[in-house]
Amino acid sequence: LLSSLLSQGNKSSPKKPRSRNIFKALFCCLRAQDAPQPPPPAQDTLLPPENNGTVAKPSYCLRPRSFEKVPGTCLLPEVTPQDQDKICVVIDLDETLVHSSFKPISNADFIVPVEIEGTTHQVYVLKRPHVDEFLHRMGEMFECILFTASLAKYADPVTDLLDQSGVFRARLFRESCVFHQGCYVKDLSRLGRDLHRTLILDNSPASYIFHPENAVPVVSWFDDTEDTELLNLLPVFEELSQAEDVYAKLQQLRAP
Repeated sequence: LLSSLLSQGNKSSPKKPRSRNIFKALFCCLRAQDAPQPPPPAQDTLLPPENNGTVAKPSYCLRPRSFEKVPGTCLLPEVTPQDQDKICVVIDLDETLVHSSFKPISNADFIVPVEIEGTTHQVYVLKRPHVDEFLHRMGEMFECILFTASLAKYADPVTDLLDQSGVFRARLFRESCVFHQGCYVKDLSRLGRDLHRTLILDNSPASYIFHPENAVPVVSWFDDTEDTELLNLLPVFEELSQAEDVYAKLQQLRAP
């Protein structure tokens, strides 16, 4: 997978340094506006894994409002007793909670070594302002799940450093996404949670194109030290945490 993504990057921009191409392959979803788009599938449906229409685990979880879950068919484990009555919130990593770069950053919060094709690269990570307070409060209100289109070899150690108090009950990486029309999509129907009580926080609309009605958009963040987006979102999530049905509550919050 990594080598194929690297070759795609080389074809689209042959003059870029190799490290930048590896970085693009390693990190989050190719944005719809940046990525070359493959031809659309013959049918407007997701292809099964063996037909190279997905980059995902082989089992799908079709999620009606009420169902009897078959163990092992969904991406998430059973809800723990402490989260039994909480809404599930899927939270993105890159440009939502942190920004990472191969280029040295003098004020990096973390420096994470990542081995790629036998070479160790230093990844410099900046935390978004107020991310610690945000995650602490979110962990009190919701069942929080990390879901990133980045590779686990990068995202897992970054999350270890970011979430030392264990707010995230589970972590999902690129292999849990569906590759659809040039982008890694986070298919919420495969989680094993009631979609009427599931939210996704992500800076890329392409990541939630299957479930836009479950999304709380967030502005992309790179290095603005005055950013207050996460603090501004907390009152919104406080309201959502009390909802019986996130669709109705989100519709109410979006109304002028």
